[in-house]
Amino acid sequence: MMTPDDLAAIASCLESPDRVITNAQTVQRLSRDFYWYSPVLKKLLDDKVAEAVVQPISTPEIVRILACCYQRRIPVTARGAGTGNYGQAIPLQGGIVLDLAAMDAIHEITSDGIAVTGPGTRLGTLETTARTAGWELRCYPSTIAKASVGGFLGGGSGGIGSVAHGGLRDFQTVRAIEVVTMEPRPRIVLLEGEAVHDVLHAWGTNGIITKIWLALTPAVEWSQCVVAFSSFDEAFTFSEKIATSSSWTKRLVTTFEWPIPAAFSPIAQYTRDGKAIVFFMIAAAQLEALGEAAKAASGEVTLAAPYDGIRTQPLLSDYTWNHTTLWYMKLDPAFTYLQCLFSAVDARAQFTQLKSRFGDDFLFHLEFMKLGSGTVVPGSIPLIRFTTETRLNEMIDFCRSIGVSVANPHSNNVEGGGRYREDNVQLLTKYKYDPLGLLNPGKMVTFQPVATATTP
Repeated sequence: MMTPDDLAAIASCLESPDRVITNAQTVQRLSRDFYWYSPVLKKLLDDKVAEAVVQPISTPEIVRILACCYQRRIPVTARGAGTGNYGQAIPLQGGIVLDLAAMDAIHEITSDGIAVTGPGTRLGTLETTARTAGWELRCYPSTIAKASVGGFLGGGSGGIGSVAHGGLRDFQTVRAIEVVTMEPRPRIVLLEGEAVHDVLHAWGTNGIITKIWLALTPAVEWSQCVVAFSSFDEAFTFSEKIATSSSWTKRLVTTFEWPIPAAFSPIAQYTRDGKAIVFFMIAAAQLEALGEAAKAASGEVTLAAPYDGIRTQPLLSDYTWNHTTLWYMKLDPAFTYLQCLFSAVDARAQFTQLKSRFGDDFLFHLEFMKLGSGTVVPGSIPLIRFTTETRLNEMIDFCRSIGVSVANPHSNNVEGGGRYREDNVQLLTKYKYDPLGLLNPGKMVTFQPVATATTP
């Protein structure tokens, strides 16, 4: 338990002590993310809360805070915007939540397309700013309007744009990351090139991100398109053709089995009862050709419209990636989700086996994405009916048995979530940068605190 003396010591690390928050309602709100998408995590994490929230505005403040917390053995859990779904921002052992929202400066958009930014910068703000300079984000989550850059690097992996540019781990999208270590005398460390993987997607367990160098891509004039098909097979065939062909300039290719589109009530006029649909974000210059190709494939174009940025209405990306899960849970709260990767060559056979085994308890929602190898594959965030944890694990095990990889979103640790690197660089980095295990403790389960760690 933190003492009044602990709180006073942390407050002395800040230029303004009122940025140490102890109001119970505020602390609870800032100790939460969207973990409740998972019934497993909801049960596990509902009662977890920090003892205080600390809101730094500079790297020197973070250095002082971490030195203080190290000396007093106070756990520190980093928070971006709280839009994640895995409980990575929820403190398991009390202590403080380090709210990085105010670290939101965009330092530079370089002439060669590198955004230099603070961790608290909203991705939507960065996208808008980059486009004024002729650039745009390579990939971003469906939560772009609220999600922060640091949170995306800490807990995200891909999103809109991944069909063309891969995820955050691919193609040197993350050029460099500056982090502060949790040691007796915290260090400011710059990780460049391959070294960024030491801390990327580690849930803030092995360093506090303070600055990011993120590669952009030249801006494109985009349009949105919705195409309805009589069957999921037809929808998959057409979407796969567009996604895998280099002749199409695209930012989003999303395929939905019916009845998933029934949940999209604000855009019901663009869906068709009983039909699968595909959402595209396509280069405006190719919109007409896409419509013609869709009609030739027996598809019905229900929307073909310009995209004018994240304020566009309707904004199709609001219904893709894990926003799809949110919409469907509103329609049927019995459902949750998985994160899967289907085979580039055997996807149809895998679909058939899953349907045969689970029927309408397993609904297909595909997000095409490019792997680091350059192959475009049908990634997936399928909706699954939850009954028991045993049944959930049966679904996961069956997927893996037929060659469908699963990143388990119902696991509250870095290793279990499916993005942990097999070379253990994240674990080795934690031993170097957080020997006592005070950063987001309990979230890297293969780590054991170093008993001989020193005090200042």
